[in-house]
Amino acid sequence: MAETVIIRRREGFGLAGVMARKGVATARIGDALGMAVAEGPRATVDTGLTLIGTGPGTWLALGEGGDASFAADLRGRLAGLASVSDQSSGYVIHRLAGPGAHTILQRGAAIDLHPSAFKPGSAATTVIAHMGVVLWQVDDAPTYDIALFRSFAGSFAHWLEAAADAL
Repeated sequence: MAETVIIRRREGFGLAGVMARKGVATARIGDALGMAVAEGPRATVDTGLTLIGTGPGTWLALGEGGDASFAADLRGRLAGLASVSDQSSGYVIHRLAGPGAHTILQRGAAIDLHPSAFKPGSAATTVIAHMGVVLWQVDDAPTYDIALFRSFAGSFAHWLEAAADAL
């Protein structure tokens, strides 16, 4: 029996890069945002906001339904604590969900996506099919979100189609 997977491109989000200022602890970033922010490569989700750890003191911030003011609002909330840069038009996000999602991603990702190593909330900055991506697991379905530079969208869609056809 073939593994099921649902693939869709996400729309209607705001995206921003967040980098803590020197000496600012992750807890202070969390306090300013009203949420507990995990250290390291983790996706932290709170009402309408997801912070994906991409490196020490750096996150990709995803706002659901993000309008043009997403990055500006985040910049205001983190004033003096972090630098914020709008990335909304620079990235696309693909969502893969279902039992076949893991199989497809493992064909291109150079990291261990086994459920014992990569669980809901896990995140990684890695390469899939020679393209830099930010990948995080949303839930146990499993559902994964993959953010990549918009200029790679066509190449990634082509790779994704070929990987899915081989299921």
